[in-house]
Amino acid sequence: IRLGIPPGEAMRRGLELITRLVLKGKSRAEIDALMGAIIQTPSEHTNDPWGAAFAQALLRVTRPVQEATAPWRHWGEGLEPEAMNQMARACRLPVAVAGALMPDAHVGYGLPIGGVLATENAVIPFAVGVDIACRMKLTVLDWPLRDLDRRRDRLIRAIEEETRFGVGARFDERRDHEVMDADWNVSPVTQQHRDRAWAQLGTSGSGNHFVEFGVLTSAVELPANGDGTALPPGEYVALLSHSGSRGTGAAVCEHYSQLAQQQHGDLPKEQRHLAWLNLTSAEGAEYWAAMELMGRYAAANHALIHHHVAQRLGAEVLWGVENHHNFAWKEQHTVRGQTRELVVHRKGATPAQDGVLGVIPGSMAAPGFVVRGRGVPES
Repeated sequence: IRLGIPPGEAMRRGLELITRLVLKGKSRAEIDALMGAIIQTPSEHTNDPWGAAFAQALLRVTRPVQEATAPWRHWGEGLEPEAMNQMARACRLPVAVAGALMPDAHVGYGLPIGGVLATENAVIPFAVGVDIACRMKLTVLDWPLRDLDRRRDRLIRAIEEETRFGVGARFDERRDHEVMDADWNVSPVTQQHRDRAWAQLGTSGSGNHFVEFGVLTSAVELPANGDGTALPPGEYVALLSHSGSRGTGAAVCEHYSQLAQQQHGDLPKEQRHLAWLNLTSAEGAEYWAAMELMGRYAAANHALIHHHVAQRLGAEVLWGVENHHNFAWKEQHTVRGQTRELVVHRKGATPAQDGVLGVIPGSMAAPGFVVRGRGVPES
């Protein structure tokens, strides 16, 4: 901030560079000198062994937002320029129909995180995301608020014993769920990874995934949501989880995104991760079936975590809400006066149809929010 680095991708890359320099024993003066040189003339440092990524991010900040052929709009102020440009590039695809960019958007692979893209008869694996069906689940428990602090150790043990964190995390004693009785032969990838998926069932993985207890505060009655029970206004102990389809979902994305890129090798470099599969093709149908299976699998992961944690605590479930935010849906929408079925990709974006409840996580250590969709067509 002192050096005038703008927020977003440039700030992240700058912090990464500073961390590397500190770990290499560089002094404050040396770090300031290198950072200052890159900020002054980033174009001269795009091949620098230390600062290339930072220099390239600074150059992207100055790009004007590109024109798009499909209509799109954004919410919020001060969004990362490169996230805006990623959205514009997505809306220049021949299969793109419309797009939207959420106010917490930031740079991703292909489609920005917080990007929504509607296409016709086409699915883009990287617009769904590497972690297919990454999702949220919140469960309100009949646990006294005072016990969040008084019985903290018990809550911590419940999380640590009823899920697993880290790359490749798995259970030695496998958990049971009906999702493992589904047809895992819908694609060669899911067939190959079924055993791995079962071992990881009920785990949380790594990255920005978490399971945590906190206080849910609501000034209004939360409507019945699935189990037929409304939640009166007040403060409640709630369990919140964020994770997706683990290693199997990543394998599905990798396989089908490579197929898509092979089919569309003529795409410009900056649109390479936006390669699509036609739903009428064998590959597109396979990916769609595998994606939907990963959606059920990710939901099962969360269901098991919440069930086992509540069971260990001897707590009753009072209310809950959950949703994907890395997925694609077939929906009816009206664009430019014409209503038709579209494939709507939401990458790090929460469905917001009129009246539909969802939950959006905050950044690290920031609050999450229970939300109700307003059904704004442009979004």
